[in-house]
Amino acid sequence: MPQGSSSSRDISEKRIIPRHIAIIMDGNGRWAKKRYLPRVAGHKQGVEAVRGVIKACMEQGVGYLTLFAFSSENWRRPNEEVSFLMQLFFSTLEQEVTKLNENGIRFKVIGDLSKFDAKTVAFIRQGEELTADNTRLIFTVAANYGGRWDIIQAAQKMMANAHHSIENLNEADLSNYLAMNYAPDPDLFIRTGGEYRISNFLLWQLAYAELYFTDTLWPDFDAHALDLAIKSYQQRERRFGQISEQLQNRAIEEGITNIAAKKKN
Repeated sequence: MPQGSSSSRDISEKRIIPRHIAIIMDGNGRWAKKRYLPRVAGHKQGVEAVRGVIKACMEQGVGYLTLFAFSSENWRRPNEEVSFLMQLFFSTLEQEVTKLNENGIRFKVIGDLSKFDAKTVAFIRQGEELTADNTRLIFTVAANYGGRWDIIQAAQKMMANAHHSIENLNEADLSNYLAMNYAPDPDLFIRTGGEYRISNFLLWQLAYAELYFTDTLWPDFDAHALDLAIKSYQQRERRFGQISEQLQNRAIEEGITNIAAKKKN
């Protein structure tokens, strides 16, 4: 079938927007330093970037957005910065959860919350409960999260479940206990700030994600920057272990099926 035919267009349109985008928001401190501002000013501006990216994802039709807000390694930062980040996290929750709910967004937090104070944990759970039925966008914040922690806690929960036996374990068994068991694996991973690492973020879930790195510092990452990342994603061929010809044949078969279904209706 010639390139650009109706069947190939049908298939490409299905995959043109990543269903799930995961982002490491890097560069807040450097953004502030370039402007001779304290690092905390960069974190404040980073919150504004979060608002813009959430809006842009909804406009693009992205179903899941996951942001790495605070890693388990970030506790090593200066005490003053860690304290500010915790305060900013809580104050932002207070301001934004109601707005998220009004916009049909489901709010989730993943990570080891044992280091957070009881007030913050309670507020997180209230926000999750308030927005539990929303489906327009599933917005997840990873806080005190690490990919290795996630795999270990999943294995511990799985082994504590009496009906599992070592001999018959498979990937699906473990996936059911991971922190993001409610979401599909990310299609597109973005890291801002010019670093080329995944930094212990969603180690299991990123196995087949398309990786996109940009020098743009997080406070400057806007709808246009997201669009560039999505355009890069659209140029990738996601084979999942297959070869190009297999994907092309399947696309043609699905396209023919779609055309037949449309004619029937």
